[in-house]
Amino acid sequence: MNPSTLIGIFASMLLLVSVLFFTAESPESFLNLPGLAIVVTGTLAATFISYPLKEVLRVVRLVGLVFRRENTYVRDDINELVSMSRLWFKGDVRAVEKALEHTRNPFLRTGIQLVIANTKEDEIFDMLRWRIARLKAREHAEAQIFRTMATYAPAFGMIGTLVGLVNMLEVMDAGDLDVIGPRMAVALLTTFYGILLANLVFKPIAVKLERRTEERLITMNMVLEGISLITKRRLPSFIEETLNSFIVNYHDEIRDTAVKPRSTASPAAKG
Repeated sequence: MNPSTLIGIFASMLLLVSVLFFTAESPESFLNLPGLAIVVTGTLAATFISYPLKEVLRVVRLVGLVFRRENTYVRDDINELVSMSRLWFKGDVRAVEKALEHTRNPFLRTGIQLVIANTKEDEIFDMLRWRIARLKAREHAEAQIFRTMATYAPAFGMIGTLVGLVNMLEVMDAGDLDVIGPRMAVALLTTFYGILLANLVFKPIAVKLERRTEERLITMNMVLEGISLITKRRLPSFIEETLNSFIVNYHDEIRDTAVKPRSTASPAAKG
């Protein structure tokens, strides 16, 4: 399981336990099944209206991605590109084709196949950039589903609150003032549910999916750069150093705070 997701779930449970057991006389005070049903059902209904069925059905699979620890295999892609660049630099096309049979990255495989087929460099880049743009658009749309749900949930929470307030006003009209407080609490719970689902479930999932897309785009652009260097017949050592720069973690690109600045004072000034 993804460790950050696990920590987030634990912190969320701790928050809910604190709310239920330390801010109310009874944990049952925060339980309102009709209000929860209004928020969940209304959010799902609005989402189905907003998006095609096939896109909404991907929601379950996308939730699984948030919990799963996903490997990007960036180092494997770099090793494969460098290995193929050495073979290509030697002119051993048959060995490159054989190495492609074991490549698990379809984006990398397509690029090398286009190189082997002597496709023009501009056409290779246009094809690969189009695939990058397509993946970015598709995964952005998937994350947008959860952002949309995060917008709908508080709105349906307010609807549930309005329904509860109407019921409360009917009780007030009847003169039964003893139940106004409990009815008011039930009315406000639907807003609580909507805000909770939006900010603790839907938005975090959307952000997690967007970060996953960013990492995948970095990997694809790294592969694109490697293929570009192979078409230009750059040295394999240069290709390796260039690709490694994509995964090196720099604390600061402008200033290295770990190195102490040298003194600029002249010996005479010191004296």
